[in-house]
Amino acid sequence: MFRWWRMTDLLGYTAAILATVAFVPQVTKTVRSRKTDDISVGMYILFCSGVALWLVYGLLVASGPLILSSFATLMLAGTVLVIKLKAGRSERKFMKP
Repeated sequence: MFRWWRMTDLLGYTAAILATVAFVPQVTKTVRSRKTDDISVGMYILFCSGVALWLVYGLLVASGPLILSSFATLMLAGTVLVIKLKAGRSERKFMKP
């Protein structure tokens, strides 16, 4: 039989996997198409900042599920953010007279 701490870890890892996997379709689509017109740069900056803080918190409290999910989500969302920022930079260069 599982002990309580093992059940909470199982719950944490399950939540981490589901929340992180939710970003995979967006990242896949963005990486393949390089189209970011409908993506809010402000939202992704705030989101990545929040996830980075969760990662630091997870490290401070030594929470495996929180560290794993925060790191993976930050890498996925960060990929979309970098593509969006690069696309915005190239659009501004193109629009200059």
